[in-house]
Amino acid sequence: MSESLTTERAAPGTAEAPESRPLPAAGQYGASLLFVAIATGCGFILEPLMGAANLTLVFVLPVMAAASLFGWGPSLVATVASVLAFDFFFTEPRYSLVIARPADVWAAGLLLAIAASVSTIAAESRRRERAARWSAEQARALQTLAHLVIHSAPTPEILPAAAATLHQIFRAPSVIFIQLAGALRPVASAGRAKITDAEEEAAKGVVESGVRARAETYPYHKSTFEFWPVATPDGRACVIGVSFVQAGRSRPAEPERFIEIVAAYLTTALEREARKPPLR
Repeated sequence: MSESLTTERAAPGTAEAPESRPLPAAGQYGASLLFVAIATGCGFILEPLMGAANLTLVFVLPVMAAASLFGWGPSLVATVASVLAFDFFFTEPRYSLVIARPADVWAAGLLLAIAASVSTIAAESRRRERAARWSAEQARALQTLAHLVIHSAPTPEILPAAAATLHQIFRAPSVIFIQLAGALRPVASAGRAKITDAEEEAAKGVVESGVRARAETYPYHKSTFEFWPVATPDGRACVIGVSFVQAGRSRPAEPERFIEIVAAYLTTALEREARKPPLR
């Protein structure tokens, strides 16, 4: 196997392009307040047509938009801001947070209840939609890797594809170490993985112990990768690594179920390579 396999490219047919970057938290909260400001402007336009009490429906819209686009936190801010804007601009006395009429108290309370309910439902719907989309991406990534293995793609092509698959599954940097010329070396990576001496030391420790190593834990405090050993048919050392730390995301509950699948594909490819007759 060639020793110049270290690479950072996507598997054929997969989306290694940068993920769409969401607004930062400050931008999401700012946009939620902007939605409320727009609703307030619409309220001034619609008040002569529908009356102040009926304007509560207008203020549900920014809550729905914030929940659908940004999730629970910004939608909660939009809920509170909507109630305060309705109270301040459209209840008597105007331009005060005091509510004089019982009917307006009921209208503000109803707005709060409806907005909170809509916010919860919309945010949960958004969470489920994102989870379903991520699951579909994971399935497509595994399918692409399986396609390469089934069609006997060259091992130098499968290795970066496996690293790219791990990156797409976990949305985190990934790396694959394999023993080459008697030394354990990183042969493929994805997700802009930063491989330092600490990572190489941790990978070697995993080979020696045969036990998975967690990131930033004893005895590899400086390593930001979690490593898993892979048993190869020809006895060569092989290690899979994923860095949830570098990705800035929490460790998933059961990453092993995906690691085992990718490891099985790698083992199949390496076994096929080991069976090839040596060149004469």
